[in-house]
Amino acid sequence: MSGSDLIIPGEGILIGGKRYSEVTITLETSRSPSAVLGLSADTEEQLRIRGCEEIQAAGILLRLPQVAMATGQVLFQRFFYCKSFIRHCAEMVAMACLHLASKIEEEPRRVRDILNVFHHLKTAKPMPLDSTYISMKSEVIRAERQLLKELGFCVHIKHPHKVIVMYLQVLECERNTKLVQKAWNYMNDSLRTDVFLRFKAETVACACIYLAARSLEIPLPDQPAWFLLFGATEEDLREISGRVLHLYSVCCAPLASLLQQVEERRLALEENAHSKGVGALGTPTLDPPSNFSPSSKGSELCSFFFFFFSLSSILVCCGKSFNGEILSPLFFSFLGLSSFSVPTSLTLRRSRSVSSPSRSVSPAHRNKPYGERERDRRKDREKQREQDRERARARRDGYSSHRR
Repeated sequence: MSGSDLIIPGEGILIGGKRYSEVTITLETSRSPSAVLGLSADTEEQLRIRGCEEIQAAGILLRLPQVAMATGQVLFQRFFYCKSFIRHCAEMVAMACLHLASKIEEEPRRVRDILNVFHHLKTAKPMPLDSTYISMKSEVIRAERQLLKELGFCVHIKHPHKVIVMYLQVLECERNTKLVQKAWNYMNDSLRTDVFLRFKAETVACACIYLAARSLEIPLPDQPAWFLLFGATEEDLREISGRVLHLYSVCCAPLASLLQQVEERRLALEENAHSKGVGALGTPTLDPPSNFSPSSKGSELCSFFFFFFSLSSILVCCGKSFNGEILSPLFFSFLGLSSFSVPTSLTLRRSRSVSSPSRSVSPAHRNKPYGERERDRRKDREKQREQDRERARARRDGYSSHRR
């Protein structure tokens, strides 16, 4: 690659006429996955607001910076434009978003602390360290992995915090503390909406200044309009302002009741899918026969093999010989085969390499009483130890003579 092929135009790299290293996240459809599955728009909006409020409150208790809480809320909004509230628990995803955001903004918090804080927000009692805690911890880690997978590890978020201050400095309004604080408050409240997914951070910053100036009745330059200097349009500012102001008119239900509505909708979808012979994800289901049970068939097979090998062991211990022509019919009849043939080469024979005492001794020795057999074995062991001592003594004598 020559030096002329590499051009850096500001965002991304042009190589051979193609732009690389530039990621654009857009909302491809107007309907979210939750709406596709039949969840009402009001319930989805309230779930988004409640989830962001949980992240904000938990971040305050965890003493996280505002940037980390903002990152968690934007990740929460992004995830539920990829997945549905019906398929994923909003509370678990909120905990995963806050945990991931704390690591992104280099203010990491432990999963245990996040679980305790979210449990404290629901009940004032401390969270017990039992099996429920362990399972919830595993679910949070699993939700964080799925969050990264669905977002394609694209978790960089540009926040308008610094942009608002910089724009007010350009407008020479940075000394007006009321205007700065009001714009900052509007920006924090807008995190509960999806404006950060639909507009650039610079446009959101302009909308927050626009709202703050109009609410405080502070005039801003309009010849030409001040927001044109920052690349924003009046239509975008009005749309963002309408979404933020609509947030104050929404009466959110408790999170428990919202989760109950989601659970009812999920059960309705499962019942509808089951009646149509389709799985919960739209895949066809194959109903097995009523008399079929994989576990019972496996247990019967295991029981037969246990009986087969037990019988063979008893025959071997008694000194009886057998072949496959005796027990093979039992096996094939169990499998339901009417006809079978066993080759002569596959008939079972007793192995002569097995060093079992009952097989390796002669029939005359086997007929001796048990006490005599034990004395003979003891004499054999003593004789073997004496031979080992003789060999060790010979090795020592040979080694000493070699040294001399």
